[in-house]
Amino acid sequence: MTMAVGLKTSRIIYIAVLMACFLPFMSPVIAMAAGIALSLAGIREPLLSGYSSVVLKASIVLTGFGMNISQVIGASKSGFIITGAAVLFVISTGLLIGMLLKTDRKTGLLISSGTAICGGSAIAAVAPVIDAKSHQISIAMAIVFILNSISLIAFPLIGNYLELSQEFFGYWAAIAIHDTSSVVGAGAIYGEEALEIGTTVKLIRTLWIIPLTILIGLSRKKSLKTGSSIPWFILFFILAIITAYLLPQFDSLFSHIQWLGRRGLVAALFLIGSGISLGEARKAGKSSFLTGISLWILIVGTSFFFLGRFIGIE
Repeated sequence: MTMAVGLKTSRIIYIAVLMACFLPFMSPVIAMAAGIALSLAGIREPLLSGYSSVVLKASIVLTGFGMNISQVIGASKSGFIITGAAVLFVISTGLLIGMLLKTDRKTGLLISSGTAICGGSAIAAVAPVIDAKSHQISIAMAIVFILNSISLIAFPLIGNYLELSQEFFGYWAAIAIHDTSSVVGAGAIYGEEALEIGTTVKLIRTLWIIPLTILIGLSRKKSLKTGSSIPWFILFFILAIITAYLLPQFDSLFSHIQWLGRRGLVAALFLIGSGISLGEARKAGKSSFLTGISLWILIVGTSFFFLGRFIGIE
């Protein structure tokens, strides 16, 4: 009887936290941390956490209805070239660093993708394509979230100390900071022009998630045999973007759909966190953290040098 009551209480707590993921105060970081905390406390629902991949894919598609494609189309060609070069450099370098440090292959790819494109969103998109496990996703997410928090504080301080121009800071933040929200936050702190440039260039960088996930899916061996690794959800994501662009009269509806997608991503992170164990987390080892930190420091320094030396932005 006591055991039955205990299981019932645990289930109520789990469901309550999952539902709280759709409330404004629940951030991605808090959701994942809550999931991990419940898992370590022995409060688990394998049946629900097993749907994390499905929730991830569906949420990504729904967020497509909020993509401002007109902003991206109106952006400069230089922004597209710069972000493309940065994505290629970070992905290839990240995989190389991962090999040298003997980082788990899937974890290394998730970290590289998150660093190269748009932090947690890129990790969420790539994870189901490569069949990443919960502990691999959680480790990659944790590294990205920590570095995002550092960037939000450090970048404006560095920019002010070095007296960087608004234009330079906007480009630098858009290329070197993982998550879109952190780019927007850092840009808003630094100045209006930095915010506008940073947001626009970051939007272009975010779109690279589409070709990346498709290429990763097609490159997997089993996709050549069965087609099961082709990330079809990304095609629906593209369709959502196009639909929102062609039917602006439904902006209000699309805004609600995008909200559902964003909160769905938060719920997915909770499900992922609740599905890991301490033993799985230990599998990542120090090499995963060293890979993420090394890659981040490299892109921060390289992008700063490249923008100043070759682009001529001062």
